[in-house]
Amino acid sequence: MMKKVVILHSDIAPDASEDELDCLMQAKTISGALRQLDYEPILLPFVLDLNKTIDTLTSLRPHFVFNIVETINTKGSLIYFAPALLDHLNIPYTGSGTDAIYLTSNKPLAKELMQAAGIATPAWISPKGICNGQAPSATFLLKAVWEHASVGLDKESIITLDAATDILSTMKDRHKKIGRSCFAEAYIDGREFNIALIAGKSGCVALPAAEMQFIDYGADKLKLLDYRAKWVEGSFEYENTSRTMDFSEDDFGLIAELQEIAKKCWKLFDLRGYARVDFRVDKNGTPWVLEINANPCLSLEAGFAFAMEKASFKYHEGIALIIDDALRRF
Repeated sequence: MMKKVVILHSDIAPDASEDELDCLMQAKTISGALRQLDYEPILLPFVLDLNKTIDTLTSLRPHFVFNIVETINTKGSLIYFAPALLDHLNIPYTGSGTDAIYLTSNKPLAKELMQAAGIATPAWISPKGICNGQAPSATFLLKAVWEHASVGLDKESIITLDAATDILSTMKDRHKKIGRSCFAEAYIDGREFNIALIAGKSGCVALPAAEMQFIDYGADKLKLLDYRAKWVEGSFEYENTSRTMDFSEDDFGLIAELQEIAKKCWKLFDLRGYARVDFRVDKNGTPWVLEINANPCLSLEAGFAFAMEKASFKYHEGIALIIDDALRRF
């Protein structure tokens, strides 16, 4: 008899945006892998009515939960409710625990911890207006404190700081416009990479690096993986941004350095199962950690699946590693 597995995902409305609908695509893809591994997948949306979610999980009695919750009631700031509830119910689940999800999803807090640990991260200004680090230029990006998938990141996010800039007022105005708390991060001009991480049988494994390429971006257009580049098909940004995982020997040293930094982030935040670390590398070749995604997208079109393939993992084999890590913890 196949063991039941609940795929716990965000509660997605029919008219949801592309970034939210992607969570359902992940759930369907993971379902296929679970069937290959002889599990019976059951999709369950995490609703803000916690008693309803608890009752359903309790009645299903899953062998474990595959947690891909990204938002609750469309808010990324509630993402840690899912692992916290599963901890409360003592149900095994995949991916990082409550503390890691909370700390990495709150981007300014994650940057504070990285800076304290000696991991370079771009200078930033907190929602309270506190400046941290030395910015290489006056160009900053207004980013949502909690949201991933580049939510709220567009050309209007780009600001130039000078003596006349009221940064607190600017962040408050942006908050009102996108409906989410914001902070300002220094823009690093250079190359953009990400390193996918997976829990191997002997510890964290750094998968092959990926670089985001910005094609035909003029000198006056920042090389920015914004919302349009990720989600708006037909836009200049979407059509002119691509991923490469093929590098010359000249980049091997840099990639090894990125992988080691990513592993340091894994250890610092006690990440589990799988994760992704995003970098910018400046003109001097210095890597800067932009953010850590403790539950990156697992759809077949996403970078994590490509990284597994590049490392000669079949998709379901990578999912099996994530599951094995979860079951070892409980």
